[in-house]
Amino acid sequence: MKRSAAEITREYGPFPDVENVHGVTYDGRQVWMATGDRLSAFDPRSGEVLRSIPVDADAGTAFDGRHLFQIAEERIQKIDPATGRVLATIPAPGGGGDSGLAWAEGTLWVGEYRGKKIHQVDPETGAILRTIVSNRVVTGVTWVDGDLWHGTWEGEESDLRRIDPRTGEVLERLDMPPGAGVSGLESDGGDQFFCGGGGSGKVRVVRRPH
Repeated sequence: MKRSAAEITREYGPFPDVENVHGVTYDGRQVWMATGDRLSAFDPRSGEVLRSIPVDADAGTAFDGRHLFQIAEERIQKIDPATGRVLATIPAPGGGGDSGLAWAEGTLWVGEYRGKKIHQVDPETGAILRTIVSNRVVTGVTWVDGDLWHGTWEGEESDLRRIDPRTGEVLERLDMPPGAGVSGLESDGGDQFFCGGGGSGKVRVVRRPH
């Protein structure tokens, strides 16, 4: 396993009226963050919050190219970002113990925090298609260039892990500095990860190594 210190290249926030950053996702232009009672989008260049959608948002967030998906306790909501309307809901596989959320290969990937699992889920029905077992608690989840990454956060220790999606084996690990926890995780499709910072109210950018 390759192991190195996470290189934090930028911090956004803390944002006004944001006590907790849970999920994060990126729609190609804006970074969305789930902050409990709303989803807010900010400009990654300026860090300015552009808009908010009032919706239950207490865990992972994902974007499929058209719609936002947001975990709210034991369900996953499909949201139209243009209107803010919830178009559909499906059950979350962890039954309320769900954490990260990602979109890849036409399906949702859902972290189950204490279960130390990542579930691949049918976005229409919520049916679990397969389950990957990790060896640490799972926070944020993201795919980039065919690689599956997830965040972990236990006490003061937090890291980003690239794992083998077939076996769950940890292939690479980026250790965050003490106290810089990762609650949500999203790749920008390039060499950056956006990391939700939990109770710090921040979003941090970590460089993806090549």
